[in-house]
Amino acid sequence: MSAILHERVTANNGRITIPSGLNEKPAHPAAAEYRPTSRRPIGGLFRQTAHGAVRVCVRCNIHPDAISYLSMVAAAAAAVCFWQAGAHAWLLILGPLFCYARLWCNMLDGMVALASGKASWRGEILNDFPDRISDVLIFAGVAHSGLNAIESGYWAAIFAVLTAYIGMFGQAVGVQREFSGVMSKPWRMVTLHIGAWITLGLIWWGQGNLRYGGLTVLDWTCLVVIIGCVQTIAVRLKRIMRSLAEKKSKG
Repeated sequence: MSAILHERVTANNGRITIPSGLNEKPAHPAAAEYRPTSRRPIGGLFRQTAHGAVRVCVRCNIHPDAISYLSMVAAAAAAVCFWQAGAHAWLLILGPLFCYARLWCNMLDGMVALASGKASWRGEILNDFPDRISDVLIFAGVAHSGLNAIESGYWAAIFAVLTAYIGMFGQAVGVQREFSGVMSKPWRMVTLHIGAWITLGLIWWGQGNLRYGGLTVLDWTCLVVIIGCVQTIAVRLKRIMRSLAEKKSKG
């Protein structure tokens, strides 16, 4: 079990390849044939925060799907915080924290699936589908916060979903899933965090002046997310096309 919980992965061009011996003795033999081919690069320090939780989840037989659904609950809580932040600015403290809780659950469900031998194609779908709902919930909450234009929040949501969709193209056509680019899911949450806390600081200590260049801080934040997503989409498409060309040349 310790070998599973302290797995080592090799980063390669924005993706991670899992060593073949990672899950040699799954708790459920029926899942033994399935091996995830690629996983999101995760910082070692952030990963270490979940090791204890993985042990508890495996011991208590908590299914990774339940953790995936819990990530949507965290995203919904973040959305409510952003939605009500116009009337209660202090919620801008909690909103980003719930976004990070969402990311932590996204990481934990995969680690539990591997450690318990419950990794499966079904799990891949249930891992990604709630993730896209979470993206929409969070940016919809931002859109209706009253601290920025509604359009900017929804455009950020659209590009967040599109970025993830493009990332899955590679896996769908038989090469690698792409996690590359400057505006992957974790960096969207970090960008939103920065914008939210700058907005809070201006409300509390900046006489409430939130507009710069005709846009509010959260408008600029959503614009940064959108521009970053465009760059990320371009990078992912380029790498996928290159991998397809390499695969064709070898075949």
